[in-house]
Amino acid sequence: MSEETVAPADAPARQSSLLRASAVMALGTIVSRLTGFVRSLVLVWALGTALFADTFNLANALPNSLYILVAGGALNAVFVPQLVRAMKNDPDGGQAFGQRLLTLTAIVLAGMSVVAVLFAPALVSVYASDDLLEQANRPYFTLAVTFAWYCLPQIFFYGLYIIFGQILNARGRFGPMMWSPILNNLIAIAVFGTFIVVSDADSPQSIDGGDIALLGLGSTLGIALQALCLVPVLRKAGFRLRPRFDFRGGGVGRSGKLAAWTIGYVLINQLWFVTATRLTTGVGAEALTVYGAEQGYGLTPYLNAYLILMLPHAVITVSIVAALLPRMSLAAAENDPAQVRSDLSHGLRLTAVAIIPAAVAFLALGPDMTVALFMHGQVDEASARFMGYVLMGFALGLIGFSSQHIMLRGFYAYEDTRTPVFIQILVVAASAACAITAYAVLPVQWKTVGIAVSYGVGYWLGFFASIAVLRRRIGGADGRRLLSTYARAGAAALLSGLGAYGVGRLVSGALDGGAIGAATAVLAGGTVLAGGYLLLAQVFRVREIAELVALVRGRLGRGSA
Repeated sequence: MSEETVAPADAPARQSSLLRASAVMALGTIVSRLTGFVRSLVLVWALGTALFADTFNLANALPNSLYILVAGGALNAVFVPQLVRAMKNDPDGGQAFGQRLLTLTAIVLAGMSVVAVLFAPALVSVYASDDLLEQANRPYFTLAVTFAWYCLPQIFFYGLYIIFGQILNARGRFGPMMWSPILNNLIAIAVFGTFIVVSDADSPQSIDGGDIALLGLGSTLGIALQALCLVPVLRKAGFRLRPRFDFRGGGVGRSGKLAAWTIGYVLINQLWFVTATRLTTGVGAEALTVYGAEQGYGLTPYLNAYLILMLPHAVITVSIVAALLPRMSLAAAENDPAQVRSDLSHGLRLTAVAIIPAAVAFLALGPDMTVALFMHGQVDEASARFMGYVLMGFALGLIGFSSQHIMLRGFYAYEDTRTPVFIQILVVAASAACAITAYAVLPVQWKTVGIAVSYGVGYWLGFFASIAVLRRRIGGADGRRLLSTYARAGAAALLSGLGAYGVGRLVSGALDGGAIGAATAVLAGGTVLAGGYLLLAQVFRVREIAELVALVRGRLGRGSA
């Protein structure tokens, strides 16, 4: 069978619906990510980027990592297809099924949170480098544990946020899940801003219990309100919030069987997160030994660079996927592999034409971006620029990461949570092997950059493996069309990126660097890249670019209506 896909007659209407739904989520995600950036900037101002900041970021990343893993393929991978089927087939429109799932999820999350708090020291020791257990670094380990006691209850509220949001998504309410994190970000900004005003702590020895409680409890309060603000939206959408414990015979058992494989997926991903945090906190401890003072080479630069990397992924890929998965699940339930293939191809191509230039922008202008954003408070230009190098390392894998994120939804549409586990074993094994090698052979100031590069290596391998496996199930992968779009968009982005890099260097040099020079370089270089990409995309006939331009110009208003 040819890999070229012939779209069904109703494909334009379905694609227009996808764009409208994605537009609402994209706007909410943009505002959320912008306030998230401000949150990150204020946090860096408050704590810096060295080992002292790593203690809080490690503790706060423990529940955050679970949220990212679950949102990326655990709860929604199991529940969205099941909720869609329940709404279609059950007499009550899936009401009882949703209540059972919500009740069971809340019970499991509450238990997980309690256990995590009780075993906080053990958790921190798993995720942190053994170097922090040495006598000279022990105060940093103790501080990380104290922060963890305050932060780990976030697990419960992150999980509620996810399941609330997926119930809304299954009912066609895509926007609220993307908008509610803004409330969390605003609370966090207020908390970190207050810390700047009331505290000048910059080490484990100088921070007191009140400062620790302010940061820890304030962060958990923000996550709690992020979840709970969805409750009135659920009620307005017609979902009745009441516990149901009649799990047997209610369809939850099938979800439990599917969840067994997604739990395996989460555990495998946790192996990468453990590897990354142990290695990067080890870099911070090693830098303290080598230089005799804290240096911003470890976990905090890694997390901040990752935050920037995820902006285009969240605005484009996650928004499209959230609207795409229910449609693909319905097509799979109707035994229509041609429509699944068409939706999957469209999602990949639409994502690629936005993600490819974003990756090139990070490669061309990454250090200028991070200097413009983070050079204030306790962060000097060298530390801020280092975050840009880490961002460049991540950017090499962004296209593979986002493409793999979409490919997984092809498996989830068929309720196949088993195959992604084996593919993720390949992803994590390759990433971990490369990261450990980079840590062993690179000098201390480049170890974290090497770890960031390693992250993308695994996802490129996973993307190619997913195509090879899934194309047999859906009768092809629309391969020539995908390759053509990736090649055309890649050529347009690379040529524009070269021009952006040159302009950025000229502008930064003329202004003698610094935050102002870096910001001006980003503005000038970004303008060249964006304008050049749009022009060359027309020359190279990247047809999907017109859909993105339409989304920005017109679909946004229609989607919000």
